[in-house]
Amino acid sequence: MPIRVAIFNVSMEGTNYVVLEQAVKGNELSQHLQARNHPQIKNIAEIIQRIRPDVILLNEFDYSPQSSLDIQHFIKNYLQVSQSENPIIDFPYFFAGPVNTGVDSGLDLDGDGNASGIRGDAFGFGLYPGHYGMAVLSKFPIQTQQIRTFQYFLWKDMPNNLLETVKNEDGSDYYSEQAQQILRLSSKSHWDVPIKVGNQSLHILSSHPTPPVFDGYEDRNGKRNHDEIRFWTDYISGSESSAYIYDDKGQRGGLLGEHFIVAGDLNASPVEGSAMPSGISGLINHPRINDTMSPKSEGGRTHSPDNINGAEHTAGWRMRVDYVLPSSSLKVANSGVFWPTQDDPLHHLIKDRQSSSDHKLVWVDVDMSK
Repeated sequence: MPIRVAIFNVSMEGTNYVVLEQAVKGNELSQHLQARNHPQIKNIAEIIQRIRPDVILLNEFDYSPQSSLDIQHFIKNYLQVSQSENPIIDFPYFFAGPVNTGVDSGLDLDGDGNASGIRGDAFGFGLYPGHYGMAVLSKFPIQTQQIRTFQYFLWKDMPNNLLETVKNEDGSDYYSEQAQQILRLSSKSHWDVPIKVGNQSLHILSSHPTPPVFDGYEDRNGKRNHDEIRFWTDYISGSESSAYIYDDKGQRGGLLGEHFIVAGDLNASPVEGSAMPSGISGLINHPRINDTMSPKSEGGRTHSPDNINGAEHTAGWRMRVDYVLPSSSLKVANSGVFWPTQDDPLHHLIKDRQSSSDHKLVWVDVDMSK
């Protein structure tokens, strides 16, 4: 029987609820999850209830030391409450971990003369630790002891990395030697979260690379985005390509398993936008990836009627950036993007970021019995 795996950048982060200056405490999400009545979160829950995934990665779900409680509140107060008379949905298993956003690097990384500890001087852009975090929710047991996280993996330790090419116009290094020694690859984190489905494991390879914009001539974000995506390409490519990788517990090497899904808002398209196309193209076209049934929607097509790729778009700003990429060991039964057209009664759920998110939920049905 197919299982449905989804990714949804839910915009459940502090600056979506208060003005920028007030979001520095990072507790806005917790307050709304306890209050049970925030309209944007109710719409997020309704979308999930309608699509009914078995496993879902939430991007931009703020992380904090009380994230387990936050996720429980989201499940109990929103997902287990019928939204617009839809059947409730439950996820007995979940995982959330720390991310690099808002974590003080101790250095002036963005070159503004002030080592602020936040925004561009953090290991990942953010106003507080855990900003723009992630969470995996599952109906199937998560093999907790086998989870691998790569929050601390250093960018410099990736062979042929693009960190070495981050240069100013005069050819000098954008990052100081000290910065190059401590910079982490992941702007949030990379996670390998194995899910137990029957007697098999399905590895949910989760991440949220930095947007390849908001920089300058040096293209530091574009190059980091490329290498964050390339990490997964190497991770699934076998021992020779993945030997350099080490996780946060010191275990070396890449994927140990047959079935996987690369999931996340990867902030890159091979045909549109500012990303270096070789990063995302290398992943999509990898022989261990099955992208034969790329998710599509009528809403995306009508949103960009003059764009040949419009049906594959997953964000309101007209690009495919959110991915659920199954391994070639899996048979894809169906896929889609939740994007109702403007004349659909459900369009109010996705019309803008305040309604739910500027991204759409993307899902794929896979059969592990192939």
